[in-house]
Formats: sequence, C-alpha cells, structure tokens
Amino acid sequence: METESEPYVRLATLRQLHQVVAELNTARSLADTLQTVADGIVAGLGYELACVNLVRPDGDLVVAAFAGSAAAEALITGRVGSRTSWDRRLSMGEAWGDLRFIPHTEGWVLIEDDVPQWHTDGPEPRFEDEWHPQDRLYAPMYASGGGRELLGVISVDRPRNGRRPGPWGQEALQMYASQAAIAISNARLRANMQRALVRLEREQQALRASEESFRQAFEYAPSGMAIAEMGGDQHGRLLRTNDALCRLLGRPASAMRRYSFADLVHPEDVGTLLRTSAEGGRAEIRLGRRDGSYVWVSLRNSVVADTADGPRFLLTHVEDIEDRKRHELQLAHRASHDALTGLPNSAELRARLSSRLCERPHATYATDIEALDAAYETDRAFRSDGFDFDTVGGRPYDHHVHTVAPDSEIDDGAKGLAVLFCDLDGFKSINDRFGHQTGDAVLVEVARRLTTGVRDGDTVARLGGDEFVVLADGLGAADAADLAVRLRNAIILPIRVGGRGVRVGASFGIGWASCGMSVEEVLQSADQRMYIEKRSRSKVHRRAG
Repeated sequence: METESEPYVRLATLRQLHQVVAELNTARSLADTLQTVADGIVAGLGYELACVNLVRPDGDLVVAAFAGSAAAEALITGRVGSRTSWDRRLSMGEAWGDLRFIPHTEGWVLIEDDVPQWHTDGPEPRFEDEWHPQDRLYAPMYASGGGRELLGVISVDRPRNGRRPGPWGQEALQMYASQAAIAISNARLRANMQRALVRLEREQQALRASEESFRQAFEYAPSGMAIAEMGGDQHGRLLRTNDALCRLLGRPASAMRRYSFADLVHPEDVGTLLRTSAEGGRAEIRLGRRDGSYVWVSLRNSVVADTADGPRFLLTHVEDIEDRKRHELQLAHRASHDALTGLPNSAELRARLSSRLCERPHATYATDIEALDAAYETDRAFRSDGFDFDTVGGRPYDHHVHTVAPDSEIDDGAKGLAVLFCDLDGFKSINDRFGHQTGDAVLVEVARRLTTGVRDGDTVARLGGDEFVVLADGLGAADAADLAVRLRNAIILPIRVGGRGVRVGASFGIGWASCGMSVEEVLQSADQRMYIEKRSRSKVHRRAG
C-alpha cells in the first residue's frame, strides 16, 4: 500500500482514514453504517475489495455489506458462515496484532468450509511480499469493554499496490476495524432505541386506548360501577362511582366519595358484606338511598392493580335486583302463607313449631340418676343432630333450651309454648246460606281478630277451611286459658258482610309443645282437646248465624 520511506503517503492515508471514520459516524442506520464501513476500506485504505461479516444473534456470521465488485456483492451478500468455521479461520495463519493473515500456502484447507468467499486465480508471487489472489486478511471487530465480544469480521482483498501490508498498513487497518466496531455498536444502539421508542409509543397508544375504553365502559355502563381503595386506613373508601350508581342511590358523585359500602349497607346485611371475599367476591345486600329507603343490589368484586407492584383497587359492579328480590319474597310469602287471609299456612306453622322441638324429652339431670343415664344414652344416639355438648359429672348434656309443658294441675309458675287449636262453630251454615264469598269475608275478619288479639311474636296460622292455630310462647296454663277466652269473645262479635251481620262461634283446644313430641303429635293433641271442648259445650253456645 505504501513504503516505510514515504511519509507523505502515510499522511495522505491518515487524512483518508480520518475522512472515512468521520463518515462512519454520520450514517443514519445500521445498514448504512455497515455499507460505509465496507466503502471506507476501498476508499481510504487502498484495497480493491472489502467485505463486512456481521455476527447474528445465533452466533453465525452473515455477509452484511460488500464493496469493490458488483458481481461479488450479488454473489455472496446475505450468505451465512458458521461460527465454527470463522473461529477456525481466526485461529490460523499469522497474527498481526488483532489481524489474522492466512497465506495462500495454507488457505487451500479452507476452500471447502462454509464461509462465503470470493477470489480469482492468479500467478504465483514473483517476490516475497507480493499479494496472492488466494491470500486472506481478516480484521476482527470487538465490542468495547474487557469482554472482547466479537461483533463481526472485515475481510479485505487485492491491495492496490499488489503487496501485503507492512506494519503501517496493518496498524491502519486495525485502527479502522476498532473505529468500525464503535460505529456499528452505536448504530445498533440507535436502532434498538428507535425500536424501543416505537414499541413504547405503540404501547402507550394501546394503553391510552385501553384507558379510554375502560373510562367509557365505566362511565356509561347501564349498571352501577365503583372503584374503592384496598388495604390501608382507607380500605373500602369509594374513589370513583359512575352515573348509574349515583342515580340508583340518589347521591351525587362528590358525596359518594365520603362513603364506603360498609357505610351504606343495611344493618342486617353488614355480616353478609363482611363475609364476602374482597377478591372476586359476590353478595346480595341492601344499600341505603339518600331518601332513607333501601334497594336490593348484587355486588361483584374484582381486584385490579395499578402496576405490577403498585397499589391494588377494588372494582365493584353493582346491579339493581330490587324487582327480582321483590318477586322472590312474594313467591316465598305465597309458599308459606295462606292466599285468602295472609296468615302463615300449614307448612309454615309446622316449620315454626318444628324449630322449637328436639327429639329428646326433657330430663332433670341433677335429681334422677336413672333419667340422667337414659338421657345420656339418648344423647349418644343424637350427637349428629348438631347440638353442642358439655359434661356434668362426666355425662354430656346439650345447651338446647328444651320446650316443656307446664303442669295444668299444679300451678308452679312454669311457662311453655301453648298451641291453641281453633275451629269455627256455625261457619258451614253461613257458607250454605250466603255463599262462599260471604264465607271468605268471615274467614278474613276472623283472621284479623285473632291477629289483633295476640302479642307481637305470637303466630296465628290457618290450617285450612275454618281451622286456625295460635302459637303463644311463655304462657302458663292459666294464661293460655285466658287467651282462649279473649279470642273466643273477639270472634263471636257480629261480622258485617254485604250489609248484613253474621255470627260465628269458636271452639278452642289448648295443647302444649314439648321436646320429645313430633309436630303432628302436638297438633293432634290440641285438636283432640278442641273436640272435647266442643262436645262439652251446649248447642246453644255453639250456635251461630
């Protein structure tokens, strides 16, 4: 390329080298940088051919740029050589600093490997340092840093002066390879940054679109939506509510931010709300409106995170189920209440009575050892009933409050659950004389008078026809008898239906519910006493109409 005795040639080469290095830093893309590297070899370092082989992510090297021959460029650009073959080449021949020179006398062994190559045949060299067409000179490019990561390899061919480069030419090529490595690394960094910026912008656009979609879905949802804090001192506080929820509760959004659902829930539903799992939980509760009324809603909760490790929020969907709940309550009421009088029906009466009875008769544990032992054996047989057990003297007893019947012959002040069986006297004749419409009106009025005559908490039920049952807890024998008299006196007063007055009488049988008895046994006992009382009264007292 030049001789050591020609300093002006070296100066010209330095100027050319400076120019091509400057051009490396002005390339706009990685592809432009690679082609500029190849062109700089031909333009500034005095070689006719230059090839840039770039390391791919998989480790192999691809011909990324070529300069000096259009035919050679078309033949090998884009072709790939394996990393194994390249490592072999970079370990052969003569080491000129970081450069590797493989003379034609050794290169014949590389003819069959898979590294893309271009060469022409030529005569044997006439002098020692003459360049042979099959000589190979490689300049590895390493990333900056101590790891010496291989970025690629520059291969050159055909020095214009026909000679192998001397020390000055070798140093110039090595310096150029170092600058090319820096330029390629910078170009890659810029390309990665540009791709990252494009990807970030797309992600931000997608995020903005997602946020807008969520905002519209939240704000314009036909049912209520709310976002609440999760965790911390303000757990459950409403941060945001949509118009549908504000309209449902009759409260403005600014006021809603002062509450949590725990502040708005019906007192009877607080336990249901607290038992509802925060993550994916569901509950049907009543929420308070601004006017003081309550509305049945279904809550569905979902937990959302602001970021991967950021705060979590509770997204709650609130659906108005007032109509469904009202319908369910109506169906439940119809199933358990008499359609004519509105009183509990036979099934509801039996359910309420059954809830007070267990299958074990009451025993006095402290006074009767035989009864105690018998109760113990009974307890063992009924441990699966769901009663809680404790021990007295090593024997179990349950905490169920037994229902017992007071002794009507001995007024010891005992109280029990009285069952008053009522049968109307003379009702059939009213039906026969005036029709069922009048009869139904009489039944409705009797039901009203019975309900008025008992205490809050007592049960008045219609068994069917003209038979009614009253359950009154906490009464003694005398109290039950007085109640039957009061109710009878209320019933026998004239009943006006359709402009006429009619009368019915009433016979009452007083029974007592007691643990160890079945529901049917209790009702049958009261029914039998009613018929005894009916037969014992004269026909005059039982007459009506």
